[in-house]
Amino acid sequence: MVFLGDLLVESPSFVSVSVFADAFIGVNIGTDITDIPSPTDIVALLKAQSIQHVRLYDADRAMLLALAHTGIRVTVSVPSDQLLGIGQSNATAANWVAHNVLAHVPATNITAIAVGSEVLTTLPNVAPVLVSALEFIHSALVAANLDQQIKVSTPHSSSLILDSFPPSQAFFNRTWDPVMVPLLKFLQSTGSYLMLNVYPYYDYVQSNGAVPLDYALFRPLPPTREAVDANTLLHYTNVFDAVVDAAYFAMSYLNFTNIPILVTESGWPSKGDSSEPDATPDNANTYNSNLIRHVLNNTGTPKHPGVPISTYIYELYNEDLRTGPVSEQNWGLFYANGGPVYTLHLTGAGTVFANDTTNQTFCVAKNDADTKMLQAALDWACGPGKVDCSPLLQGQTCYEPDNVVQHATYAFNAYYQKTGKSLGTCDFKGVAIVTTTNPSKASPHIHNYLLVNFTDFINNFFVQNKSPKILKQFLAI
Repeated sequence: MVFLGDLLVESPSFVSVSVFADAFIGVNIGTDITDIPSPTDIVALLKAQSIQHVRLYDADRAMLLALAHTGIRVTVSVPSDQLLGIGQSNATAANWVAHNVLAHVPATNITAIAVGSEVLTTLPNVAPVLVSALEFIHSALVAANLDQQIKVSTPHSSSLILDSFPPSQAFFNRTWDPVMVPLLKFLQSTGSYLMLNVYPYYDYVQSNGAVPLDYALFRPLPPTREAVDANTLLHYTNVFDAVVDAAYFAMSYLNFTNIPILVTESGWPSKGDSSEPDATPDNANTYNSNLIRHVLNNTGTPKHPGVPISTYIYELYNEDLRTGPVSEQNWGLFYANGGPVYTLHLTGAGTVFANDTTNQTFCVAKNDADTKMLQAALDWACGPGKVDCSPLLQGQTCYEPDNVVQHATYAFNAYYQKTGKSLGTCDFKGVAIVTTTNPSKASPHIHNYLLVNFTDFINNFFVQNKSPKILKQFLAI
């Protein structure tokens, strides 16, 4: 995908809106994980999946350093618990920008700052300083001449929108008008966007059957089952579009018609408890696959067709430390070890997540793992694990490079492949991780071993069969 500069989109009700020329799909990266991958491993997974946009819930230094020189566009966040200080002090805000942004650009491609998250619906006591926090952060960017490159906004829960269907009647909770009006003025004056978290899963679950599952999952609906806004006669085929349009109409109600929307969170859980029967891998796969296609096709919404709605999927990894219902721990596309929770149905849908990660995964040793633990895991794989480690002996094809990481990678991957890549076979007490990069390509010695063994097999096969016919058939493959 190619991401261009600003584009002026004109329509009768939505004039001169500055948005990305092409919609993009990004991912949120949460960190409530017991065995969280290293920043290097996270970036390797992002690269393997062609992910070019990420949102962090903080501005972790190690993560920002790992993202340097990758070109990946990064949204960093001001944690909500820091808002009071930043919103009351220009100097505090400038100091935050200096340490968390200026220290990393331009090497790390920071393009946005999310100030807090769902503040109005979760931390109402902070609401009075929210806009000043945005303004102070923006002022620091202006002083550094970065205000055109880095946009500043704050993510909102869609629950802030009342009477969301029909969308034409939607409005923001009027309790927050004293905050929303200056906030929207700020977004308009700085050319930023309204950040919105959109969760059709919750709309479906909380509707008591009023929202059909197919409507929530982007599944095709017959015209008779489409939702129609009686005021505009616009037809809605999915919850996502209806919520986004409700936000557009809510802004219009406050006389703002030229602020684009960026969806900062959307997804579907793959597992739930007994009260969450629709949190399944199949539904999560269906929702996220359809969402990705919908966004990348630049279809826009019924109110603003063709106006891109870039979206960050919630989320990259399952977060096993999150509290609440089982579903809270199961929104990820990947497990912490890099294995896919499910394979997205994305044939012909662009480059993001295009890899078939189920059939193209490998098990490698973590570069930063403890050497003694690696050696113990290597010994187990070559012993009780019944991996043929003879190629690792001195003088054999995979002896070089002679270090425990390379030897362990060979043994770990051999065990992982031998066991059918089943869950839990690439862990080795936390010193191994699943990757989509073939280690044989990374190591010429492993590659040579495979090549030599394949060549020996072919030679032996033809010597034994002595069949020119079979040889011709083989060469024709």
